[in-house]
Amino acid sequence: MNKENEGQEMKRELGLLDATMLVVGSMIGSGIFIVSADITRSVGSAGWVILIWVISGLITLTAALSYGELSAMFPKAGGQYVYLREAYNKFVAFLFGWSTFTVIQTGTIAAVGVAFAKFSAYIFPSVGPDHILFSFGKFQFNAAQLLSILMIILLTWINSHGVKNGKIIQTLFTITKILSLFGLIIFGLTTAFRSEIWHANWAEPWKMLEWKTDSNTAIAIGGSALFAGIISSMVGSLFSSDAWNNVTFIAGEIRNPKRNIGLSLFLGTLIVTVIYILANIMYTAVLPMVEIAHAPADRVAVAASQYIFGTSGTIIIAVMIMISTFGCNNGLILAGARVYYTMAQDGLFFKQAAHLNQFEVPGWGLWAQCLWTCLLCLSGTYGALLDYVVFVVLIFYILTIAGIFILRKKRPDAERPYKAFLYPVLPALYIIAAAVICIGLLIYKTDTAGYGLLIVLLGIPVYFISQRNLKNA
Repeated sequence: MNKENEGQEMKRELGLLDATMLVVGSMIGSGIFIVSADITRSVGSAGWVILIWVISGLITLTAALSYGELSAMFPKAGGQYVYLREAYNKFVAFLFGWSTFTVIQTGTIAAVGVAFAKFSAYIFPSVGPDHILFSFGKFQFNAAQLLSILMIILLTWINSHGVKNGKIIQTLFTITKILSLFGLIIFGLTTAFRSEIWHANWAEPWKMLEWKTDSNTAIAIGGSALFAGIISSMVGSLFSSDAWNNVTFIAGEIRNPKRNIGLSLFLGTLIVTVIYILANIMYTAVLPMVEIAHAPADRVAVAASQYIFGTSGTIIIAVMIMISTFGCNNGLILAGARVYYTMAQDGLFFKQAAHLNQFEVPGWGLWAQCLWTCLLCLSGTYGALLDYVVFVVLIFYILTIAGIFILRKKRPDAERPYKAFLYPVLPALYIIAAAVICIGLLIYKTDTAGYGLLIVLLGIPVYFISQRNLKNA
């Protein structure tokens, strides 16, 4: 057991490179390798597929640039939780922290962990999801779940022994995945470029099509169906572009946070946006749209890699995704516990989480996060939970960026080393764009958005119970 040391402070051991690598590493998981299939089924043509990724990238960059002002004002552990608390109140901040612990952070870690295990099965078949270790009634425990749990426990243990350990893993794995992805893109656009495929895919780039999942045919769509297709397709691209805000959670461990957090948000989201757009351009240069839409198990990168590298392509992509998901989960695990640490200091989480261990990190919060994440791995529902969180994540992004306007009025004289880029136009445009997507999700993906909203609402009674208990104490 690690000794708790209440009087200690977090060590500022992370520089600009480390912070940027956390942004990039947390954003790039397995999404870029698979979600383009679902996007293609929704919008059909090459131009629309690329445009969806461009729009998602611009939305993400806009949010990141806006967060720069808040990160400079409040360079404290907890990041977005602190911004919401200062702009609104502890209740709104708690709902964000509650959603982060119950599903946003932990559900993402669980899903990324299982993705790591599934692609590991390409190289080591015995760790695949089809290998059932034991059953109890309807419950089945497979080798992929075991491997994902072991990976989560290992990374939690490493990060519980100091932020320096997590920093080394994050920087090493993120640089490796960036180079690997650029290598895949360059090889695809140079050695596997097929002009006949490129010309066919880009003959009618703006013809909106919906690919049927039970056949290789596509039908033209327009009007409300076109809007529905755009909204549906953006769920995958936005989720693949999420987790950039994790760097704000570890503000207490970043050197010169007033400068480095905002700069790392911009650099990290820009790097990922460029990679995602180039990767999808490469897909349209290598694969016909029908093969992108109907890639086996949606593994578009595997299908493209087989054209680029031949029979060894599957193994190459499997190794890339293993590297990508391992580094991604390290960043998510490292950052998440800092939110619970700050919540606990406000009396809104288990009081043990308010302490640092002997390595000056929130060890109790790390292990609490680990336990709940492992339970989500066992539940088998984490995939569905991830579908629910896109709506929730956007709601809190809207509230946080709206908080910039509120804080400009509440604290006009507060120190602002960095101000939101093109304020108030760009933050307002983000709020409008994100609100349109949320409304679209409520209309066209009612179940998805509804369950996400339910997760948030369940936090309301928990908040008031915790406050009553705090007063009684």
